[in-house]
Amino acid sequence: MKDALADSDRIRTKWFDHLMPVVEPSKVKEVLSERHFVILQGPPGTGKTKMATDLLANEYAGNGTTIQFHANTTYEAFVGGLAPVHTGGTLGLQFAPMPGFLMNAAAAAMKDPRPYLLHIDEINRADLSKILGEAIFLFEPKADRERTVGLQYDFGEPFHQILRLPANLHILGTMNSADRSIAIVDVAVRRRFGFLSLWPQMSVVENLGCELMQTAFRDLVSIFVEHASEDAFNLVPGHSYFLESDDGKARGNLKINLLPLLDEYLAQGYVGGFAEPVRNYQQWIRSL
Repeated sequence: MKDALADSDRIRTKWFDHLMPVVEPSKVKEVLSERHFVILQGPPGTGKTKMATDLLANEYAGNGTTIQFHANTTYEAFVGGLAPVHTGGTLGLQFAPMPGFLMNAAAAAMKDPRPYLLHIDEINRADLSKILGEAIFLFEPKADRERTVGLQYDFGEPFHQILRLPANLHILGTMNSADRSIAIVDVAVRRRFGFLSLWPQMSVVENLGCELMQTAFRDLVSIFVEHASEDAFNLVPGHSYFLESDDGKARGNLKINLLPLLDEYLAQGYVGGFAEPVRNYQQWIRSL
């Protein structure tokens, strides 16, 4: 009986690995080197931000920077525009051209031949089409010649009124595929980025989670595998919800961290096609 259960777990784990393949940091770096503009997408808790910051620290040896998008991020903040600056005059303030995150990253990359990484966390929390403006023309990984766009103001060295992106500038965005309330990446923007998906990993839970966490992870992923549509499957909670090694703390963590996420999925109708199995799973967690 024990051997049969062990075989069943092995088969199920292999099936999970097939459905949710591992993406190694080296693969992300390879795609960045080839395409320059990449987005890591996946459900919450799959380690997208951690992988991006680890890439910056290790593969890029810290040569880069991290920023975060939100609903109020503007073209002026990302590309550049007029901003108030202090003066010594009687007015105290005046408006002057101020480079944004993209222009600053491009300038930094031009000073050093090593690959430079601009990591944009939560890249789809803002309207990318508006934020990029005419600069979307520069996001062409395989352009046959250097692309430039004219700027409305003179931003000084090294661009003045002509913006270009150096070949050693790599841009990596992270995107939570479960957040349906935020901006959708439109087709024109999507074409310019390579997309890689991060999935929950059983091997991580087996290494860092206690037996209860491993059971909870397998059971929840099984519910999504058996019942979820392709769209809903992209919402399966990631392994970071299941990494507690202490059984006692694991019970509390499941109730405090995982239950609210599943409540949100149910409230928003994201798992409407299989709400009953999700509710049964929640009831099991509450009974622990």
